[in-house]
Amino acid sequence: MTSPTHPHAQPSPSGSRLDVTVRVVGTGLLGASIGLALTANGLDVALADASPSQLRLAIDYGAGRAAAPDDDPDLIVVAVPPDVVADVVANELTRYPRAVVTDVASVKTAPYLDLKARGLDLSLYIGSHPMAGRERGGAISARADLFVGRPWVICRDQWTPRHALAIIEDLALDVGATPIEMTPDQHDDAVGLVSHVPQLVASLLAARLVDAPDAALRLTGQGLRDTVRIASSTPELWVQILGANSEPVAEVLTALRSDLDSIITALDNPDAVGARRHIADAIAAGNVGVARLPGKHGQDRRFAQIVVMVDDTPGQLGRLLTELGEINVNMEDLRLEHSPGTAVGLAEISVLPEVKQRTIDDLEARGWRIASV
Repeated sequence: MTSPTHPHAQPSPSGSRLDVTVRVVGTGLLGASIGLALTANGLDVALADASPSQLRLAIDYGAGRAAAPDDDPDLIVVAVPPDVVADVVANELTRYPRAVVTDVASVKTAPYLDLKARGLDLSLYIGSHPMAGRERGGAISARADLFVGRPWVICRDQWTPRHALAIIEDLALDVGATPIEMTPDQHDDAVGLVSHVPQLVASLLAARLVDAPDAALRLTGQGLRDTVRIASSTPELWVQILGANSEPVAEVLTALRSDLDSIITALDNPDAVGARRHIADAIAAGNVGVARLPGKHGQDRRFAQIVVMVDDTPGQLGRLLTELGEINVNMEDLRLEHSPGTAVGLAEISVLPEVKQRTIDDLEARGWRIASV
């Protein structure tokens, strides 16, 4: 997205593109992380939260100061649960009529339609959504670098003033994110596919583990851990998110159910004509889909993988990373697999295809054992 020319196009002396006073309402994971990132840039961030203890915790962690009655913010970031977003945004627009207001809820259409139905002047309201998070919430989990390299969706409309759009763009850029423009409907359809459905699938699969035998769980590898990683998310929050974005999510799940039914039919009679081909085609389609996922820096590029065997002793992983630097290899990604009780872990390193063989040769020359990929 190309940003328009505006007064905040260049960083201020504090290191921030923004040169405004900021009010953050809601000091959970996202609100506190935004506060941490902006205060690190030298901005004055006022924090407000319905929970006094949550507010004090965010302040203790350095996310900002307590809001004061005489504050006159230029930018307000609403970071509250989806079921109260519209109410809080409406209150902030009324209380601070000159401020640009954004919310960072993970659903955009429902709050916008709610606010529009109230007859409010929404010219200074711009819904947005940073595509970042963690399995655990609250200020205690907040990080100033939470948004670095992540997309930040901005949902403006045709009445949005250029200066207001510029402020929200600069907010995203200041915390290290990449601004992307979408309509609310486009956003909700997209996150239904890439965020909300994966949460449900991970949770449903993880639920199969509840009654699994301990002997089976001891065989768990990295594949299952990767698949269910997000299953530890907060149920109360996801009930709100899925309720507000039910239609796009149900549409994807219906298509997925059809695919599952077809696979189940093939597995019920794997010797039937075409059954094995149907299973193979499903796996191959997954190969095509995962290849479309953006890689490092948003590039649709496949990297070569090298699996290095790392002894389970102190300092070995650090030595591997150091020696990769010494042989002048840029590691594009790193995944670790280590089963409890084993003496060796596996480090899967992604590198550019043209340096794969040289990397293997150099690492082996330094005594590293390379596993087959």
